[in-house]
Amino acid sequence: MTVTELGLPGLRLAPAGDEARPDDARLIDRFGRVATDLRVSLTDHCNLRCTYCMPAEGLDWLPSEQLLTDTEIVRLVRIGVAHLGIEEVRFTGGEPLLRKGLESILSQVSALSPRPEISLTTNGIGLARRAGALVAAGVDRLNVSLDTLRPQRFKTVTRRDRLTDVLHGMAAARAEGLDPVKVNTVLLRGVNDDEAVGLLRYCLAGGYQLRFIEQMPLDAQHSWQREAMVTAEEILARLRGSFTLTPDPTERGAAPAERWLVDGGPGTVGVIASVTRPFCGDCDRTRLTGDGQLRSCLFARGETDLRILLRGGASDEMIADTWRAAMWRKAAGHGIDDPGFLQPDRPMSAIGG
Repeated sequence: MTVTELGLPGLRLAPAGDEARPDDARLIDRFGRVATDLRVSLTDHCNLRCTYCMPAEGLDWLPSEQLLTDTEIVRLVRIGVAHLGIEEVRFTGGEPLLRKGLESILSQVSALSPRPEISLTTNGIGLARRAGALVAAGVDRLNVSLDTLRPQRFKTVTRRDRLTDVLHGMAAARAEGLDPVKVNTVLLRGVNDDEAVGLLRYCLAGGYQLRFIEQMPLDAQHSWQREAMVTAEEILARLRGSFTLTPDPTERGAAPAERWLVDGGPGTVGVIASVTRPFCGDCDRTRLTGDGQLRSCLFARGETDLRILLRGGASDEMIADTWRAAMWRKAAGHGIDDPGFLQPDRPMSAIGG
């Protein structure tokens, strides 16, 4: 087993001493959390170049030989489901629709028993022609990234002129019966922060569930500044100027979004306030990168190499034990507010959302 521990300073203190992990097959940690939601990055490639994610020229992509094969991905998901209590699997990127063999991976995961809930996070490019195949392969839910409804602004933010493709993809997903189709929006100060109301009106009319996400320090350029971020309070204040928002009575559980009923419902809007209203205490996620590195937190600066175990002939139980041990060491929180916080070396495109 290879474990890279680079340290995550300034987090809330863990329990005193080197507490022994209890005999529990699940992915438990020292703070009583249980990971049942697996996020799997299928590739670090993306066909957009969003300004808050990566530079215009793109990034140095992971070498193909380092990426997990389809068989390796399915095996790790199967271990998570059969041995570790994983109930939900979300496939991400980069852009997962760029992964060759995507539908095959989805079909094999949907055939697992017990069958996990399967979801996909995509930028929507190419979704219109593949929505039916994704549903047939087992996708239950879909998240589409959309930051603006204005074509020129979309081109400015993403450095690509593809807004029509995204909107058509969302509509195709709804037509294929995917419900809900969630829309993820990052508001950028001075760029698209005047569109909060318009985006919500569009999503309500189209039957989509809109979720605003505070911009997080996960850009490849490491240029994130807290004072430039549009906060949850600002977002809600703008929405309340046009809508009546009341807290959604549905139990939030481990969901990252706080939700509100819009004008009494049934339409809702959510805000994922990872920075100003962290929900680390209820986190139920475990993450795999495209090159087989296990991460216990989106902001972790340490990883556990499962690829080396896969390719070294390790048994399922050995991999499961390594996974359990890594999650047991999960930190109490992401520590963004701590003076010593350091942004992860990997950008979001290489970690997976």
